[in-house]
Amino acid sequence: MRGPIAPPQVPLAASRAEVFADLVQDSVERLERRWPQLADIDFLVLEVPRPEGQGDQLTWGDDAVPLGGTAPAQDGRRARVVVYRRPVEIRTKGRDERAALVHEVVVEQVAELLGLTPETVDPRYGED
Repeated sequence: MRGPIAPPQVPLAASRAEVFADLVQDSVERLERRWPQLADIDFLVLEVPRPEGQGDQLTWGDDAVPLGGTAPAQDGRRARVVVYRRPVEIRTKGRDERAALVHEVVVEQVAELLGLTPETVDPRYGED
């Protein structure tokens, strides 16, 4: 038998990266109900964070590998929230656990960007 096992619109055909991006989007949509200003923020998924440093001296520093990050709006660019897929996947075992961690990371990054506490952004933060 040649060809795909399932048509592209069936979830079986979704890549891990697409499934992860959907988890981030679900989390953002959940928060947008309470925070409509999130429509002005770009939410991105990157595979891994870039190490800091110059030339051949790239390091992570003393901190653990980050799960997410932010970039404030500047020079005509919108503010951004980034979730790093591989570090999140490594720390989770199943889809439900991954969805909970993705939401936690999104909440923490939005809180940082807005200058709020994670509990203010999502009152259920930390309950999952």
